[in-house]
Amino acid sequence: MKTILLSAYAINPYKGSEDGTGWNIVFELSKYNKVIAITRENNQEDIERYIKENHISHANNLQFEYFDLPYYLRFWKKKSRGALLYFYLWQISIIFFILKKKFEFDITHNLNFHSDWTPSFLWVFKKPFVWGPVGHHPKVPKNYLLKNAGIKAYLLDRLKWYTKKFFWNFDPFLQITKRKAEKIIAINSSVAKVLSTDEQKIELIPAVATRPNTLQEGTTSSRNPSSSDGFTILSVGRFVPLKGFDITIAAFAKFYHLQSKQVQAKTQLILIGKGPEEKKLKSLARNLNVENKVIFISWISKEKLNTYFLESDVFLFPSHEGAGMVVPEALSFSLPVLCFDNYGPGEFINKRCGIKIPYSTYEESVQHFAQQLNNLFHNPQLKDKLSKGALKQYRQKFTWERKGKLINKIYNKIIVKQTLKKVSASKAKQPLTKVSSK
Repeated sequence: MKTILLSAYAINPYKGSEDGTGWNIVFELSKYNKVIAITRENNQEDIERYIKENHISHANNLQFEYFDLPYYLRFWKKKSRGALLYFYLWQISIIFFILKKKFEFDITHNLNFHSDWTPSFLWVFKKPFVWGPVGHHPKVPKNYLLKNAGIKAYLLDRLKWYTKKFFWNFDPFLQITKRKAEKIIAINSSVAKVLSTDEQKIELIPAVATRPNTLQEGTTSSRNPSSSDGFTILSVGRFVPLKGFDITIAAFAKFYHLQSKQVQAKTQLILIGKGPEEKKLKSLARNLNVENKVIFISWISKEKLNTYFLESDVFLFPSHEGAGMVVPEALSFSLPVLCFDNYGPGEFINKRCGIKIPYSTYEESVQHFAQQLNNLFHNPQLKDKLSKGALKQYRQKFTWERKGKLINKIYNKIIVKQTLKKVSASKAKQPLTKVSSK
């Protein structure tokens, strides 16, 4: 059995997004390998509680080690103060922690922060090194930011972009990380372009996935939309400019005002999340005369969130991000997805499970999303077809089990390659046998 030394800065079995990704990948990889996972000390309580309260058949393959920088440096962990700076320092410091512990391992793997502009240092151990899933957020188109988020959001987005560009071009450790990586796991196709690295090193495996739910028996019969002739639109995420919730509300309002009074009474948009844009989004709903039809719900438990997935008809997600963790969750509940045709959610959706809107102008995008909402409402056959396709897309692409198998396959190929190298080197060292002249 292989031993994988894995750095997982963000990992928590009770959380979603980055933390949930870390936990689920480690969990799946430990089915096939001995995994030594190094993470932060503040994850220890939840990890140990989960392992204690849940039967894990392969628990003996899981070894968690906890490390953090000195307390006075943890000030930087807050996002507003520089979480990525802390992450950078943490990545450097775990090298000394590993050396002190004297672990034995076959492969090193830097699992997350999903950042394409912060390096790893696990290559120093001169073992096969895997980097990723590595993510990339393209620039948010200028007109989409300025329209509702404003000049401040636009300038902040561009500041982040040029900061990343500085690291791409000038950080020597990032260049070494790219060069030393045996494989780079990319969450979307833009990663290879930005990193300008050997494409043979890239393995495209979206980081997003989810666990099976009540719809995984092969039909959509467990779905329970609020009413047969009503229409519930759902969107989930942090209320920040990157997520495009202003387009969600504007498109819903345009669709809503096209409908009869009877249909309007049975139509609603549910937004689940929290964030700095919440007040502005509520104001937008009020200005567009849909204040009473847009329901804001703060973060809720997984069980309650599942209820909203089951009772909705469409998942509207015009996010500009390079991932979209909630998209496979929507697919797993057989929800058709409406999104932008971009490097993020747009790469997870095809014409069998959703509808993708191309970037154009802000106003045209709002119009196109509204038209597709109208199309889905008035064409139940199309909605039913996409609903069935959504579940199929989830099963084929977005289970954690599948991702665990794909990454383990990468490990196996690396081990075979290393073995062949050793055999070849050994043969090259063998002296030539002299042939007798007799």
